[in-house]
Amino acid sequence: MLFNITSIVVGLIVAGILFMRLYPVFGRRPSKTKVQAFRKSEHLVDGKFVNLTSTIMDTSLKTMYSTLKDFIKGNPNGRPHRPLPMANTSFQQSNHAQFTWFGHSASMLNMEGKTLLLDPMFGNAPSPLPSFGIKRYSGGLPFKVEELPVIDAVLLSHDHYDHLDYGSIRKIKHKVNNFLVPLGVGSHLERWGVDPAKIQEYDWWDELQFEGLTLVCTPAKHFSGRSLSDRNATLWCSWVIKGEHTRVFFSGDSGYAPHFKEIGDKYGPFDLALIECGQYDERWADIHMMPEESVQAHLDVNAKLMIPIHWAGFTLAFHDWMDPIERVTRAAKARNVAISTPKIGETVFIGAADFPQITWWRQED
Repeated sequence: MLFNITSIVVGLIVAGILFMRLYPVFGRRPSKTKVQAFRKSEHLVDGKFVNLTSTIMDTSLKTMYSTLKDFIKGNPNGRPHRPLPMANTSFQQSNHAQFTWFGHSASMLNMEGKTLLLDPMFGNAPSPLPSFGIKRYSGGLPFKVEELPVIDAVLLSHDHYDHLDYGSIRKIKHKVNNFLVPLGVGSHLERWGVDPAKIQEYDWWDELQFEGLTLVCTPAKHFSGRSLSDRNATLWCSWVIKGEHTRVFFSGDSGYAPHFKEIGDKYGPFDLALIECGQYDERWADIHMMPEESVQAHLDVNAKLMIPIHWAGFTLAFHDWMDPIERVTRAAKARNVAISTPKIGETVFIGAADFPQITWWRQED
């Protein structure tokens, strides 16, 4: 009997290891050659990437218990009661810089003749097993992936499932000319069949000239990982996107920290700031901002217009699904911050006097 039990346990462990290694959705850790090259980065310590400031990830038994308790309890207002309304997305070219949001952090930026996709997670669930994952609020996308135009570059902020999706990359890779990613993330893309010649990896504060645009891989305060064994094996980042006439800041995922002010001092002012706002909790406040901190981050980077992102896509925290947008619009009003609240799929013309401000989320119920 003992032998049989031991055999079963060993078999399950071996099966789990094989699953983790062979299932492509998990991606791939950077090779030893890449890790050796990463050692030039001052942000890599003992083989793991680290934040610029101390980051507390509370894993105490008390915190784990309270989190499990909240998970079991659930929240009846944690997601909408019906699919969210969406605008009809048009991919017509325009001479005017424009931004289109697809829910959560996925979005498209058209400026100065270039088309960029930011964290294009187009899947239905941010999970290695999408059939069992938390479903997208909108029930779908405001367009068909096949309708996407040729993409000059995909910019990724990090490798978490709600930002980097295996199925999405497989569907769009033939339409994308370049993938610009933080250090190590390219290894996932290579495993998924992206031509390595299309992938460029960057460290914080690296600047590159890209077809008339200046792009800067800038810091964020977060972490990375897609499996049990690759935590912080790849870097996470924000992005500065500068053209001759337009400047945009994309925060990626981040806790509030001094890097926002440093970015604003160095590369601002910005015409538009896309700022993370959602999936927060006091227990992980170091890696996701509260809405009021999101407004402060916008002020720190010195931007004219703020669009909150990282909400209205999936339930990844315990707050009410409308809490992020209600709190951030209230905080923005109190601090005289111009804030735009487009529907999913709605286009915002950057620098225009008029921009979407309708409280469409209140009409859901």
